[in-house]
Amino acid sequence: MNAAQIHLLSNHIPLALPFIGILILLISIFIKSDIAKRIGYLILVLGGLFTIPTFLSGEGAEEIVEQIGRSHDLIHEHEESAETFAYLNYLLALLAAFALWFNWKKANWEKYLFMAVLTLSIVVAGFALCTGESGGEISHPEIHSKK
Repeated sequence: MNAAQIHLLSNHIPLALPFIGILILLISIFIKSDIAKRIGYLILVLGGLFTIPTFLSGEGAEEIVEQIGRSHDLIHEHEESAETFAYLNYLLALLAAFALWFNWKKANWEKYLFMAVLTLSIVVAGFALCTGESGGEISHPEIHSKK
């Protein structure tokens, strides 16, 4: 399995998990459930972990797709977007891990951490959309936006 195959296999998971995490965290507010909150936190932690193989395989995938004639400009745009997304997703995963721990320990100020996690997850979801779109444009000319 080459880097491009690993990249294609792993890239959808970290892009989708922030949205799932947001949904579950919002549900936890309405049903007033610590279990749902913990599941939301765990999903965001997993999103950060699944970002690692995708990020690490990106450079090798870049070399392969450039060899088959894909646009260097589109690849560079995707690389820049993906780098920002990855670092923010790592930060989100770390923050969610702390929130999970403090929720488990029933710390009173976990509610503030909850709001920070929810806010950052919305930001990360926005970067996930940009990263996914720019990655898709590399191999799918039919979705090129008119810029």
